[in-house]
Amino acid sequence: MPREPANQNPTDGFGPRMPRRDVLRAAGTGALGLGLGGVTLTGAATPGGGSPSPHGTPVPTPGSLGTVQQAPHLPSGFTRTFTSRFVQTGGLRQHVVVGGDGPPLLLVHGWPETWYAWRLVMPTLARNFTVIAVDQRGIGLSDKPQDGYDTRTLAGDLVALMDALGHEKFAVVGHDTGMPIGYALAADHPDRVDRLAVAEAFLPAVTPSPPMVSTAQVNDRLWHIPFNRLTEVNEELVRGRENIYFGWQFATKAERKLPDYAVSYYVRMLASQRNALRGSFGWYRALDTTIAQDEQRKKHLLSMPVLAIGGAKSLGENVGSTMKLVAHDVQPEVIPGSGHWVAEEAPEELLAALTAFLDPYRTRGRGAQSPTATPTRS
Repeated sequence: MPREPANQNPTDGFGPRMPRRDVLRAAGTGALGLGLGGVTLTGAATPGGGSPSPHGTPVPTPGSLGTVQQAPHLPSGFTRTFTSRFVQTGGLRQHVVVGGDGPPLLLVHGWPETWYAWRLVMPTLARNFTVIAVDQRGIGLSDKPQDGYDTRTLAGDLVALMDALGHEKFAVVGHDTGMPIGYALAADHPDRVDRLAVAEAFLPAVTPSPPMVSTAQVNDRLWHIPFNRLTEVNEELVRGRENIYFGWQFATKAERKLPDYAVSYYVRMLASQRNALRGSFGWYRALDTTIAQDEQRKKHLLSMPVLAIGGAKSLGENVGSTMKLVAHDVQPEVIPGSGHWVAEEAPEELLAALTAFLDPYRTRGRGAQSPTATPTRS
């Protein structure tokens, strides 16, 4: 079963590790996060760069911060199973980490993380599934266009990705912002999603909203949502202080503290490119559009099985309550002792829940796997 690997490399592969006191200068109490065309599939680009994406950013090399090769403290044998790939679909380049054998399983991270959030559960899942952990549009090494952050577009990105990888039907696991994206994917493309597991978020236009003026605890948990929706001023306030803002988010949403190297890694990713902040806020800035979309989606309940996961020290049963408003077949799961970051705080408990939920899909999928597209390497 997964465990946090030992601290074998104090530089984490990308320079001296940021001391905890610098990552977390401010920590409070309580917080809660919440058409296929022109497809090209490539392996990690060769050293020396590559062709620029349509958005002007060169394709990262194997040594780039954000790839598997530069991810710190991965579980033993991780790089023998998983590789970084870049998939060009409809003008958007998406970074994915792929490995394993079996029916396809798409992992969709939340804010402000990347594919790396799933690292502790990926090796075990890869024994029975072809695991695809994606960097969402605007996040990590995926392109960061100016628009397209509503959940309909984000779900379309993932359908195009899975088309390019050769997977017609697949299961989805989404955490935080990956929960409303996963819901949109299942609602907008019900013929593509076999099973949906979601964790630790709300659904716009579905989950009841608290009043604007509420308790201090609720304010501590939710203030980042209206802040992230602002245009420009939030970037101006956070830029150069990424360690304060994002460090506070990671510290106050966790019941079991995330390791320093993981927080440092996420912060460095968010500070590594000027457009990274804009991309990270994109989902929140598109909420008006997503709300209108969810108003239509909720008229038709999801028919596929849904696993709704909450951390006992965070959203708890609220995830199940939300999903019961939009799906026929919902299995609630509360993970004891976990805060918001369930895949990192409680990987063994999360794996147990996912394994039981996905077992019927695994059994069926072993007999009818989709072929995987053969990658062309740059």
